[in-house]
Amino acid sequence: MNRYEPESLTLTGAVSLGTGVMIGAGIFALLGQVAELAGILFPVIFLVGAVVTAFSAYSYVKFSNTYPSAGGIAMYLEKAYGKGVMTGFGGLLMAFSMVINESLVARTFGTYTIQLFNIEQGSFLVPLLGVGLLVFAFGVNISGNRIIEKFSFFMALVKITGISIFGIVGLWLADFSFASTSSGAVETTIEGYLAAVALSVLAYKGFTTITNSGSEIVDPHQNVGRAIIISIAICTVIYFLVSLAVAGSLTLPEIIEAKNFALAEAARPVFGNYGLWFTVGLAIIATISGIIASVFAVSRMLAMLTDMNIIPHRHFGMPGDIQKHTLVYTIVVAILLTIFFDLSRIASLGAIFYLVMDIIMHWGLLRHMREEIDVRPYIIITAIVLDAVILSALLLSKASTDMFLVVMALIMMVLIFLGEKIFLRSNPAGNDHKQI
Repeated sequence: MNRYEPESLTLTGAVSLGTGVMIGAGIFALLGQVAELAGILFPVIFLVGAVVTAFSAYSYVKFSNTYPSAGGIAMYLEKAYGKGVMTGFGGLLMAFSMVINESLVARTFGTYTIQLFNIEQGSFLVPLLGVGLLVFAFGVNISGNRIIEKFSFFMALVKITGISIFGIVGLWLADFSFASTSSGAVETTIEGYLAAVALSVLAYKGFTTITNSGSEIVDPHQNVGRAIIISIAICTVIYFLVSLAVAGSLTLPEIIEAKNFALAEAARPVFGNYGLWFTVGLAIIATISGIIASVFAVSRMLAMLTDMNIIPHRHFGMPGDIQKHTLVYTIVVAILLTIFFDLSRIASLGAIFYLVMDIIMHWGLLRHMREEIDVRPYIIITAIVLDAVILSALLLSKASTDMFLVVMALIMMVLIFLGEKIFLRSNPAGNDHKQI
């Protein structure tokens, strides 16, 4: 059986995958953390994050229109840098970022699910439920693209409709007033605002999963870019609408206190117990579809990097093709992160890896691909500057509160870079290097 199935995903299916990843992690896992950093302006932060993401998406749309591929970002990096260290380093950063996102979504699933049973957040059930979700996602992903598309479309439709209802009804019942949030206002800083933008960008980065299914989408030269734009637009509206509804029902201290399950907490005063069950149900649906879509994408990108002979691969006696093996590796790493890391650290680590990779991607297009791809340099330069500014702010913010995370992120990136360099030196055949 062919690992990739040409034209097995429609435009609707691609949008479902993209929104599935974004909404799965974005609004449920990150709203409270963004509010903690940005204060009463947290709804606006999601709009600013959408603007930053739009500049970033330009490079991916340009690449995808020219080189649609099942490897997505891995292929784009290879086109820009050749089969060298930067391609492997950038590809692995993206892969780790996506796996980190899976653990973020898995823990969010556990965090919201235990709300139904009034269990404290420190319970071992949170990571246990997350691990169960990852195992379920593995089962769905080995079922084939048609099953994934139908499942993702149904889940995306349910959660987009449900979350929109939550936002609209919540705003209406709050009489479009945000006095409760304003009354609990706390001081924040420019650094805090920018760090919040960095986390909000993480809520949108799910659009990149669409690129990893490029060769499997109908009319990929047009539809990959369209799916990216549509997914970002849908999520922008939903994020802003829901954040306004939360701002209308909770004070800022209440949002911060319940930051890992802010939507569930906001549902209590607005809808009562039925609203709590409704919101938790939406969170469960959103996180399930988010995990499935993310696992679908990252396993394909790792398989492409393996095919390029850029990263090592071991079968460990497993049957099936390389993509099935990378699917197993993806799930195993995500399970370990789900067990040992909390939501705040997972989110920040994922944002750091993603923003570094994003800068590498933009620079490759600007520096090496302008003869092959017609681009507007000022848009790419703006994307690089925005990424650099919010990444710096996030690192500074975390350095003052969680220096261990910053050191760990830097050490991991150095190890990934050195490991990639050592592997390519010991496996030089077929590796062509471009100058950076």
